[in-house]
Amino acid sequence: MERYAWKATVKEGMLDEYIRRHDNIWKELVDVLKAAGIKNYSIWNTGNELFGYYECEKGADFAARVQAESEIVDKWNEYMKDVMIMELDPATGAQPKMREVFRME
Repeated sequence: MERYAWKATVKEGMLDEYIRRHDNIWKELVDVLKAAGIKNYSIWNTGNELFGYYECEKGADFAARVQAESEIVDKWNEYMKDVMIMELDPATGAQPKMREVFRME
């Protein structure tokens, strides 16, 4: 199973709103993520920084492709624009994949 990590920034003063929106995440979005083979998804925060991690049951490329082709993901990204700064990879439409440099099993 491939692992995927991403980072983003919460706009100043918007962390509580970011958390509130994730507390009320759309069922349709969760369905897309599951269809993409995404499991064990968590998002971490320190200051204004976000770090996301998930495992890709069907591979990271498949997960990125499903998300890039999803209107629901596009709507979510639009919905989140006012609370966060998120760079997207133009090739995949997803957050740029971070490189894993250490793993302890």
